[in-house]
Amino acid sequence: MFLIDVTQVCPLENRKLELTFADGVHAVVDMNHVITSYTGIFAALTDDDYFRQVRVASELGTVVWPNGADICPDVLYSFASGKPIIINGERMLN
Repeated sequence: MFLIDVTQVCPLENRKLELTFADGVHAVVDMNHVITSYTGIFAALTDDDYFRQVRVASELGTVVWPNGADICPDVLYSFASGKPIIINGERMLN
């Protein structure tokens, strides 16, 4: 686990987010790779205008949308940095 907060977000075209993390990592993350199914709470994110309403919730250390949808900051950091999430010696992502 990284425990590194998202500090800035800028929505881009085609469901991409430009992210900055507390340790200085800066990257563009394609949310189509992060969210594999836009159903349930994530269904609203298929609307481009709604997707652009993303913001950083500093109390959570990650990005959120008005309906409460959020993404684990460790998942975002893994995609942004290329570093896998490893829990109990097992690779979880990337």
